[in-house]
Amino acid sequence: MVQKLLRSRRVHLVANVGFATVLLAVAVVSARHFVKSGWPLKHADPVLVAAALLLFLIAYAFKAWGWQRLFAEHERPRADALACAGGAACVGGIALPGRLDDALRVAVVRRCPGTRTGLGALGLSLLVLGMLDNAALTPMASVAAADASSWAVRAGFLLIAVAGIAAAVVICYLPKIARLKRLQRFRFARWVADHTHCTREAWAAWLLVSFSWSLRGTAIFLLLHALAMGGASFPLALAFLVATAASAALPIAPAGAATQAGAGAAILIASGAPTTEAIAFSVAVQAMVIVTGAAVVLLISTWHIALRFRARVATA
Repeated sequence: MVQKLLRSRRVHLVANVGFATVLLAVAVVSARHFVKSGWPLKHADPVLVAAALLLFLIAYAFKAWGWQRLFAEHERPRADALACAGGAACVGGIALPGRLDDALRVAVVRRCPGTRTGLGALGLSLLVLGMLDNAALTPMASVAAADASSWAVRAGFLLIAVAGIAAAVVICYLPKIARLKRLQRFRFARWVADHTHCTREAWAAWLLVSFSWSLRGTAIFLLLHALAMGGASFPLALAFLVATAASAALPIAPAGAATQAGAGAAILIASGAPTTEAIAFSVAVQAMVIVTGAAVVLLISTWHIALRFRARVATA
């Protein structure tokens, strides 16, 4: 029943129209807000803003390479398909609640040419990728906790760090647990063993994903200086990044981008930044992340269209 609905053209049409309507509504509301309040980056240093945009763009590539390592080699999707899925999920995060952006990732990867990955393997990879994100944020959360001025904020960052350590343990031991002889009699354990990563690939994925988050943290640091935010420092940039990333993991968040913007603004306000400046900066950062995500989708889609056109011309 579910598969029939997913394959239905009518369902695809309704979903696409609904998604486009939501995005249009959000775009109109955002445009009205910026017309009244002004664009937050209007007086920012253009060189630092451009550098931050470039770092956000490169971060998508490293995140895709890290995600790619979580698949078994015989069904590994192409990195460009995974990058496109990450960009589409980021754009969809404007309106999609909670973790529904993962469904968008799955849909994009499945529709990319050359994909041999099943739904189950994609779902497993996204589950592990989420834990990998937590593990990659652990050092940043520790730095943010050490720099926090409030005990409540410090406790929150320490909780994120502990969750990241637990996630790292699960990622490292998942392949070994799935391949235990006593569990191999269960069909699910055999399936996980066939479709999961090995420990060496998990370490490679962690390094790539960690570098992706480091690029984002550096981009936020540059934006803090581009806007001459008071108290701008690398620990503050890491605290902002960890807070927004942690809020994105909430399963019942109303809208991904809005929740992340609110979490980032709360951290800046707690650090002493004026409320209006904190909100404007947080909104600007989310807008830049979404713009770079849309750019990734546009670039990869254009590349695939060009390849198809070239193949048709060659066969004509």
